[in-house]
Amino acid sequence: MSSNSIGEMLKKLRKGRKLTLKNLAEQTDVSISFLSQVERGKSSVTLESLKKIADALKVNPTVFFPDDDSLMDDLDSMRQQFYYQDLSNGLKDALYLPILVTLQPGQNEGNAFSHSGHEFLFVIEGTLTVVVDEIKETLKEQQSIMFDANKMHYWYNLTDKPVRFLVVSSK
Repeated sequence: MSSNSIGEMLKKLRKGRKLTLKNLAEQTDVSISFLSQVERGKSSVTLESLKKIADALKVNPTVFFPDDDSLMDDLDSMRQQFYYQDLSNGLKDALYLPILVTLQPGQNEGNAFSHSGHEFLFVIEGTLTVVVDEIKETLKEQQSIMFDANKMHYWYNLTDKPVRFLVVSSK
């Protein structure tokens, strides 16, 4: 999805919740100017920032990718970093959110973040590096980890091949 489409959805959600850029910036530790640039399609958003924004808006990050057709048409800028596929079949208000994530080779930028609930990761293909509370683990295909998502965490692909993994987050 293009950064402009993400920006349009961000603005729609923010305004729908009657939040100013300042309110959202305070909740996400993301600058007002960056949020404004994302909304105007002038800046692309990282996985880390997208997750923080989605958490503050109380939505699944996949809401920024409304359908697979537009996602496939506009994914070029995001494809270099990651790809989210919502596996919830559109079910709203579920107690957990299943997402298939693909990280491209060498995707290792970003900072740890935390959010409410728990998180379960299951590697389908490739090798995923996971850091939870500064403890680094390497997960290979068919391996999993579950942790308290309130702990600082982040995922990395430090290999030269894409990694695909299932993320199930509880609310």
